[in-house]
Amino acid sequence: MVIRADILNGVVIIKDLNNSRKIYFLGYFGKPINAEKVKVETDITSPLILNSFEALYLMEKGVIDLFYNDKRVNDINEAKKILKINSKKERQYEIYKELRDNGLKVRSGLKYGSDFVAYRLGPGIEHAPFIIHYYDINENFDPIELVRAGRLSHSVKKDFIISSLKDNGKSLYIIFKWFKP
Repeated sequence: MVIRADILNGVVIIKDLNNSRKIYFLGYFGKPINAEKVKVETDITSPLILNSFEALYLMEKGVIDLFYNDKRVNDINEAKKILKINSKKERQYEIYKELRDNGLKVRSGLKYGSDFVAYRLGPGIEHAPFIIHYYDINENFDPIELVRAGRLSHSVKKDFIISSLKDNGKSLYIIFKWFKP
């Protein structure tokens, strides 16, 4: 069964409570409106909000149908246009998709000043072992930012990963692990 998700004012929402629960526990997708920490299905008592990447991913996998102004969105490019996915966001989405396809549970990294955090098992089961930040392959960045991100990831016991897409579309990951000599 394909689940309906509506785009309302730039936000993707699954209104049906049972479907919200199904989608969340399918791979820790979305965030219930009224719940901080979700451990069991009954913790979800409100509609589920999906971020743009989650919505695109679930649409591509045939799990959800997106609706905008009560009309079904027919293809992924139309969805990207409605969700205002620019070219850099499109490249970030490719990284998100690859991480998800490789079994990681990917969530927003905003709390850590990054693009993503990734879990092997899921939130509430473990602390996210990875903080992931996307840079375009030719993008310059300040080395101070690298040190800052490394210190933050070390203080919260996470590996810091820089991700990018090469010109040929293949992904690139650089992992920073901290150790005490």
